[in-house]
Amino acid sequence: MKQRSSTRRGLLQLALAASLAAGFGLAAGIALAEDGINPYADEILRAMSDYMGGTKSLSFEADVSNEVITVEGQKLQFNSHATVELERPSHFRIKRKGRFADVALSYDGAEMSLYGKELNAHIQKPLAGTIDDALREFERSSGLPLPGVDLLLLNSYAALTGEVTSSGYYGTDWIDGVECHHLAFRTPKIDFQVWVEAGEHPLPRKYVITTKWTTGAPQYSVELRNWNTQPEFGPERFKFIPPAGSLKIDALPVDQTGEIVVSEEGK
Repeated sequence: MKQRSSTRRGLLQLALAASLAAGFGLAAGIALAEDGINPYADEILRAMSDYMGGTKSLSFEADVSNEVITVEGQKLQFNSHATVELERPSHFRIKRKGRFADVALSYDGAEMSLYGKELNAHIQKPLAGTIDDALREFERSSGLPLPGVDLLLLNSYAALTGEVTSSGYYGTDWIDGVECHHLAFRTPKIDFQVWVEAGEHPLPRKYVITTKWTTGAPQYSVELRNWNTQPEFGPERFKFIPPAGSLKIDALPVDQTGEIVVSEEGK
């Protein structure tokens, strides 16, 4: 509690500096920058990470947009909806439904499972560890990145800022009716933005990643809503039980957009 009070005091001091800068017609992002790192943006991101990491359990919904560039140079956006349930230190369930797939990734502390409803097929892998361990192992074994799940890690601040070269604070915006601090960060390969809820509950409300050196600069974005930071889950909530007739296989066919690949007949 003492740590959170200290964090809030720091945010208030930086907010005062930002408001003074705005009063003199200065951009807060420029006025507060030091060696490319904006201390206000850095402090808010730390507060978000501490708050998220300090929750024993949480749940939320997310609307996900993933842009791809065709060989003809056309930019297409694929959208999906996700629900996330998490209980630290070693339980989660992520369900995602899009045009091509209806999938669920779950972990019960002893086994990680991925299920594709359209194919009625699943994979399971024994794994002992934490939520961080399971998410990173999935990325490693599948070869697919999970960009949005950085927000779920115990120390999301460290995961997000490991390669940051500069950052900025751009005032407040409104996401889904909620006032949020707008933060932007740059790394050698990507840029990313985070909108963090203002006030006592610094939750991420929107997260955008721009792959800046790829032609067309495609973006991955997620809007997060319907947060619950004190959900109660039953003892069997995260245990995966294969549906009747589900085929156990070594790997589900996933494409570069993160969707399960189904046959033309299945579309």
